[in-house]
Parts: sequence; structure tokens; C-alpha cells
Amino acid sequence: MSVSQLVRQLDLRNKDALDKVFAKQKFDAVIHFAGLKAVGESVHKPLIYFDNNLIGTIILFQVMAAHGCKKLVFSSSATVYGWPKEVPCTEEFPLKTTNPYGRTKLIIEEMCRDLHGSDSDWKIILLRYFNPVGAHPSGFIGEDPRGIPNNLMPFVQQVAVGRLPALTVFGNDYKTCDGTGVRDFIHVVDLADGHIAALRKLDDPKIGCEVYNLGTGKGTSVLEMVKAFEKASGKKIPLSMGDRRPGDAEIVYASTNKAEKELNWKAKHDIHDMCRDQWNWASKNPYGYGKSGDSSK
Repeated sequence: MSVSQLVRQLDLRNKDALDKVFAKQKFDAVIHFAGLKAVGESVHKPLIYFDNNLIGTIILFQVMAAHGCKKLVFSSSATVYGWPKEVPCTEEFPLKTTNPYGRTKLIIEEMCRDLHGSDSDWKIILLRYFNPVGAHPSGFIGEDPRGIPNNLMPFVQQVAVGRLPALTVFGNDYKTCDGTGVRDFIHVVDLADGHIAALRKLDDPKIGCEVYNLGTGKGTSVLEMVKAFEKASGKKIPLSMGDRRPGDAEIVYASTNKAEKELNWKAKHDIHDMCRDQWNWASKNPYGYGKSGDSSK
């Protein structure tokens, strides 16, 4: 069995299986994306998030250390800023999460800092994602969540292709331009480029455990993003106004100065690019990677 086949079948909490992967192939570094990520779900099912995100990460670190692989790029999140009192969020802001999902990210960040503190051979970059959206411009690679999406753009795209009747907007009474929450949406291609820049930065001998925001530095409201998607797709998106979700912040967007300066990275795509590429994927693949009519995969 090849390494790629082993990885496709792998749960990070299965230490023996993970050890076989590292025994079969020498790795220079690891990009750690694996984890559950729905804010609302984490509020209702915190133990699942603690088990999956924290235990899986601990076992990954143990296996990496055992095989002498001590370079890591970790997928953290802007949720570690909680409800920031001001914006944009800089990497030096106080950290305070408002939901169990965010707490798992913050705890893992602390694990990383402790790892490097105990052993300077560990070189770690923590990337605090803001809100990744979009798809590959080719239309062949895109997001295909199982069941009802937890994030804005996959929900919008499923409404646009007729899989869902309307978009539920969670909260329209925020103190924002139109009452809906404001986020920093970043194109997935820009996000991918940020990871490449982070991997290159790990070769810097001065790197210990460092953190960078990955965002655009601009805030966009839910309704502004919906309008941009309607323009890109030519589809009207029916709306249903719902209550605020537990754990959601009002306005969050990034300061990207540090990433621009130290990683030589900057987001290149705006929300119109994001919506164009998301619709390109959705229109070519209305049921994602599954068969027509199958939304349960």
C-alpha cells in the first residue's frame, strides 16, 4: 500500500496507523489541517471537538517527534481572537475564544509554543486563517461539505444550484453596515500560497514558534457577499433571517502586515474573484463530488 493510500484511510487518533505512514516515508515537514471546524456544532458537541482536534494533534506530535520530523505549519483560526474590541486583529492581540472549536485551536497553539520551548529543534508556524472561500479557478476542485453546510459560501452555492431553498442569515441586528456579521474572506488559492510561503519560512534558522494572520485585511458583511455572489452567478439568493448563532463574533478582520513583511505574502483576490470561482465550481459540479441528487456524502 502506498503512502497516499495509507493517508487517505487515516484517523490521526490511530497512533499505530500514523506511525506506519512516517515509517514508510521520510517527511521534511507537516502541514496540519486535520480537525473539525463548525463553530455552532462545537457549542452543542464540545467533547467530539476535544477528542478529535486535541487528541489527534497530540498523537501527531508524538509520532512526528519519534521520527525526527520537527517542522510544522499549523492551521489555526481567527476564532482565537474571540470578540475583538477593535479591528483589524494583529497577531499581538489578547487571545480569548468564545466557543469550543476556537478553544481547541488556542490550546493547540499553546501546545506548539510549549513544544518549541522544551526543544528548540521544533520549528513551527501558526497560521490564523480568517474565512477561506472560493474554489480553484479551473472549476475542478471545490468545497463539498456533507449535509447542511456550516459556512456561508457553500450554503450560498447550494441555494444557487437549487439544492437548498434559501440562505439562513444568522443575525441581522449587529452594529454593522447592514446588520449582518462582518468577516475577512480569503480566496482558497491565496490561502494555499500562504502555506507555501510558511513552509519556505521554516528554513529560516531564526524561526522558533511564530504566528501569522492569513486574510485580506478587509471586512465584508454577509449580505455584501451574497450580493457579490448573485452578481457572479446571475442567480437570486432567497434569504431567511435567523437568530445569532452562539459563539459568533460581530466584526472580525485581519491585519496582514506581518505576513506581508516576513512571509513576503499578500492576498491577491477580492470577493468578486472568490464568488466567480465558487460559482464556476458549483455550476460545473452542482452536487459536488457525489452523484446528482445525493447531498449526504
